[in-house]
Amino acid sequence: MKVSRFIFNMFGVNTYVVWDPETREAVVIDPGMTDAREREALDDFFKRNGLHPTQLVNTHMHLDHIFGDAWVRDRYGLGVRAGAEDEFLGLSLKDAIAQYRLPVQAENTGIDVPLKDGDTVTVGGEPLEVIAVPGHSPGSIALYSRESGFVITGDALFKGSIGRTDLPGGDFATLTDSIRKRLLTLPPETVILPGHGEETTVGDELRTNPFVR
Repeated sequence: MKVSRFIFNMFGVNTYVVWDPETREAVVIDPGMTDAREREALDDFFKRNGLHPTQLVNTHMHLDHIFGDAWVRDRYGLGVRAGAEDEFLGLSLKDAIAQYRLPVQAENTGIDVPLKDGDTVTVGGEPLEVIAVPGHSPGSIALYSRESGFVITGDALFKGSIGRTDLPGGDFATLTDSIRKRLLTLPPETVILPGHGEETTVGDELRTNPFVR
């Protein structure tokens, strides 16, 4: 399984494409595109590599991670998959854009396929395990590839930091508990692919992250 990263929008969101080099199936995770240039970058990547997007998954539904949901949904005929507890965020996307006076046009986004802890998202023949990591948002999830040794953590856990908890539905104690019990218990060599910034590993965060030591 391969993972390709794109950095989109004014918030620097990491949009990931997880894809199988044999079947050419691809899963789009947290599409943050806001303009034609960013949408074309994703589209061109699919065309160059002969990929077929089969699923759209959000680690959580804060506005910066779902700007491109409607475009991916409509262009490729994919339903939105995310933690059900975050749907209120997707359905208020246009209000959030107006509140922050962002120069972005996007549609409200509901959830077509709710994901919960223990579910799997399959890419080719390899599963991504859904791990519930509430705290940054109520429905935040991580996607763990046991076989390929990586976990996509959204905005729950970053290199040397954690997600903010001052947005609707956030809770610091819940988030740190999620990280300690659900993410930092993964094998120490597991690569962490966060929603913003550079990758790290479980072992490095166990040793150095001041928020969860």
